[in-house]
Order: sequence, then C-alpha cells, then structure tokens
Amino acid sequence: MNRNNKSFYMYFVIIMGLLLFTVWIGTIKIQDSSYTKGEFISQMENNEVAIVKICPNKNTDAGALEVTLHSGEERRLNVTNISEAEELVRSYKLDPVVESVPEESWFLNSVFPILIVVVVCVFFFVMMNAQNAASGGGNGKMMNFGRSRAKLTLGGENKIKLDGVAGLKEEKEELQEIVEFLREPGKFTKVGARIPKGVLLEGAPGTGKTLLAKAIAGEANVPFFSISGSDFVEMFVGVGASRVRDMFAEAKRHAPCIIFIDEIDAVARRRGTGMGGGHDEREQTLNQLLVEMDGFGVNEGIIVMAATNRVDILDPAILRPGRFDRKITVAAPDVRGREDILKVHAQNKPLGDDVDLTQIAQTTAGFTGADLENLLNEAAINAAMEKRVFVKQDDIKRAFVKVGIGAEKKSRIISDKEKRITAYHEAGHAILFHVLPDVGPVYTVSIIPTGIGAAGYTMPLPEKDEMFLTKGKMLQDIMVSLGGRIAEEIIFDDITTGASSDIKKATKVARRMVTRYGMSDNIGVINYDDDDDEVFIGRDLAHAKGHSEVVSGEIDREVKAIIDDCYEKARAMILEQEVVLHRCAELLLQKEKINRTEFEALFDTVYPQPEEPEMKL
Repeated sequence: MNRNNKSFYMYFVIIMGLLLFTVWIGTIKIQDSSYTKGEFISQMENNEVAIVKICPNKNTDAGALEVTLHSGEERRLNVTNISEAEELVRSYKLDPVVESVPEESWFLNSVFPILIVVVVCVFFFVMMNAQNAASGGGNGKMMNFGRSRAKLTLGGENKIKLDGVAGLKEEKEELQEIVEFLREPGKFTKVGARIPKGVLLEGAPGTGKTLLAKAIAGEANVPFFSISGSDFVEMFVGVGASRVRDMFAEAKRHAPCIIFIDEIDAVARRRGTGMGGGHDEREQTLNQLLVEMDGFGVNEGIIVMAATNRVDILDPAILRPGRFDRKITVAAPDVRGREDILKVHAQNKPLGDDVDLTQIAQTTAGFTGADLENLLNEAAINAAMEKRVFVKQDDIKRAFVKVGIGAEKKSRIISDKEKRITAYHEAGHAILFHVLPDVGPVYTVSIIPTGIGAAGYTMPLPEKDEMFLTKGKMLQDIMVSLGGRIAEEIIFDDITTGASSDIKKATKVARRMVTRYGMSDNIGVINYDDDDDEVFIGRDLAHAKGHSEVVSGEIDREVKAIIDDCYEKARAMILEQEVVLHRCAELLLQKEKINRTEFEALFDTVYPQPEEPEMKL
C-alpha cells in the first residue's frame, strides 16, 4: 500500500468516525444514576422542587422526569410508569410539564443511511483514480496491467532542440526530414511521398541516441511518448501485447506524435530462438508491435523511433521497409565533434586559462558523448575536492586516467620485488609503443595499482581517429601486448601471471585476423568466424560449425604462428633497446609515474633517436 492509499484510508476512518459520533451524541440522553426516587420524594416534601418535566418514551409506559430545584440544580430520574409519576407529582400540588412523544428523525432514518453509502462510493472512486494516476496507469492494480506505461511529454514541455545536440552533424541532417514531415506533411503528400513509419537509431552506448529522439520531438513541437522495451513484458501472458495496443491507441489521440522505444532489443529479439517455442510472451508482444507499425490498421501521423546497440539480434520483420524505414547509425564523434561536445558540457563549469579543449578532443579518440561528459564531471569533482572554484588542465588529465584505466590505489602496499617486475613489464610495453610507428605515442607510464586490478598501466595517446584497422596495425597491437611478458623473461629469466590479460587480447586479435578478416596466407580469404556474438541459448545449442575439424586445426596453427612471429620480432626490438628498458624501469621505481616527455627523453639521453624501423608484416 503506497502513501496515497494510507492517507485516503486515514481520512475515511476519521470522517466516518465523526459522523457516527455526532449521531450518537444526538441520540443519547444524560443519565444520572445517583438520583433515586426516595430522594425525589424527600425533595418534594421539603418543597425544594421548582419544575418537573415529564419526558415519555414512544410505544412504552416508561420515561424520565427532568427535575429542576429552586437552587438551580438539574436532576434526571428514570421511571417505569409515566402515569404514576404524574399522579405523584400532582399529589404534592405541583403541575408537571408534560412533553409530547418524540417523533422519529427523518434524517436519521432516511437521509443518513443514503449519505453513508454515497460517501463510501465517492471515497473508493477517488481512491481508485488516485491510485491509477500515482502508478502511471496501472503499476499496482491487476485490472490495469494491460495499460501502457509510456510517459507523455507534450510539445511545449520539451525544451531540447537539435541545436543543443553537438557532435552529430550528419545524423541531425538525416533526421531533419522527419521534423519537416511532422511540421508540414502537406508538401510531402502532394508529391506522393509516404511518411516514414519508423526510425531506428543504432550505435554504441553513450553516443546520444535517446538525446537525438528527444531533440526531434522538441524541434517538431509534437507530443512525445517515451518507454523502455522492458516495460512491455511482464510475467503474465498477454500483458505486453495489451500495452502495445493501448500505447498506439493513446498515440492516435495525440497524432501527429512520436513514440520512442529505448532499448528495443528487450522486446524485438529474433523469434524462434528461445527454448520455449513460439508461444512466448515476448514474441506475442513483438507480433503486436509488428501489426501496429504496419498491419491492417492505419496509424497516420505516428512515427516510431527506437534505439538499440544490438541491431544484429533484432527480428528481420521489424527491420523491413514499412516498419523501420530509416536505420541511422549514431557513431562515436570525430575530433571536431568531440570538441563541440566538450564545449557544451563545459558551459556550466568554470575553466582555468590552461585548459585546452582542442587538445583534450585530440587525445580522447574513441570517447562517446557520455564519456566526455563523465570526463569533465570527474575533473570538476577533483577541483571541488581541492577546494578550487575552477577546473585546471591537471584535473582533466587525472580524470582521463581515472576514466580510462581506473582510480589509482596509491595506498596499496606492494613489495619491492613486485614493483621491480611491474616496472620492467610496463617499460616493455612503453618501448614498443614508442618504436612501432602505428600504435603510439606513449601518454603515461605508471606502476601505481589501479581499480581494475592491474599492478600498473601504460596508456597510449592516439593522435587520430581510425575508421578501420590495417594488417600491420593489428600485428603491432599484438607485439605491444606481448611486450610486458617479453621484458619479464629477458630481465628475470622467469614469467608471471601479470600478462594474462595481454595474452588474451593478443590471441583474440590474431584469431580474428585469421577467421574474420582473411589476413592469413595459409587459410585464405574465407570467413571461418563462428562467434557472431550469439546471445540466444536456443540457437547456440543447435549451432553448427561452418568448417571441419581439419580447418579448426589449421586455424589454431595459423593463430599460433602469428603470435610466435610477433613475439620474436617484439623480443628483438626490446633487446635492441635494452639500455632504455633499464633506464625506464629505474625511473619508474623512483617516480612511480612518468609522462610522455620524461619517457621520450630516455631515448635522447642514451643515444640519438633511432629511425623508425621498417615493418615488413
């Protein structure tokens, strides 16, 4: 029971109690149990009684005497026979006042029962309406399970516009047509154009899909229904389909409008991939959604927008033209987009004169809009913790490490041996980042443990955005991943478990080169990748490999050959830079963390900067 229901019940009990108390007070008479007939006769003999009022009861001989004494005191005496009491009073030569027999109250007998019934009915009616409003149309009532949970935002209430969305220039241009159609549908229908029924926004988490949908509704100034895909499905069969029907029925009353379904993959996954057969609650919900979007009914002026980061698992029926006509990929922003996003999020944050948003945009390749907002927020928190009223560049640098690697655990106690192993491990990574042409340069090298469980980290500084990977770049990534393990083996003639995540990463890259990208001379340009990120247990159980066991063995041998070749080349490069390896490790043991300038100076102090090696990969 929620707070609103408790308040209604409390008020109802109080009101009914007051009504009953009022009626009871009006019907009872004050009883005087201490006044006796003998006392009354004694007062009559002593001439102490001034007035006697006889009050008969209806349909009985009993009644009461209300006695007023000369002293002003009033007493009441119940009698069993009114006639005898009247004769007694007259015998003392006192004329009593005889009241008429009380009539039945028409209010208590007729109106009051009806009034109680009306009050009870009104109370429960108001309580039910308040419950429905408080639960968003049926959150807590069995009878309202089929009601839609979509939240309605009217056109004037949405203040988000397309101008407030930064870093998504091309995406906004594609969606501008939707805005024009909602504003002026006539100019499109004149030339026979059909309004798009659905727009699917796909992209990585944090790229701004939901923000784009809100901006489209705000720009077009139309009602906006927003709901999550998980809000449709319940444990009761048929509830999801009923909510879909109710949502579209409500949208028709507000057309033209936009329905936005966030994380639609929760309800629109491919059918027939579960273990429970086709008669599944999620599939019934999807079937109803398919019918509402493009079935026998006509939903004029309703545009369905949806967002997902798993478009590969959606049902093909919902992706066809006529349902989701537009599929817009919302990618991570480029360097110019990141700078625009940083400017938007920095508007309410006082920045120091040393903050360079352009340089931050260049060093945050791969960051989404949510990542950039989190970066500046962490920087502002650092400034507040140091009791400053503005954000410095150093705050952003520390936030960059915290967001990218994890919070540093400077208080963790580590033995000198483990520190030394970590220093050489990270120095091995850093040297390969510096020497190899496509993977550097180094941003920070640290042997301070982090929140992700690593004993240290080497953070590169990507200076450009990459649309695709080359074979040479992937081989260099494998070599860098193996650099820490190689340095441990060279210096200590032993190996540790610290390189487990590096080995896993290198193996994953090598296997994808062979099976997915066709970058193996022995295997050929054939896709043998069995890992399509399957998320359906039914499909996984019945999944058949696309190649034989012989090919599987060849793939394993080719992956091992790539790893071994990269290992030998990386080992040769680190041995060539062994002097720098020792100098870097000693500097790390001394300072625990070094930046790009300090690291690159190690090469200049030992001998002149070597030319970039020619990579024949």
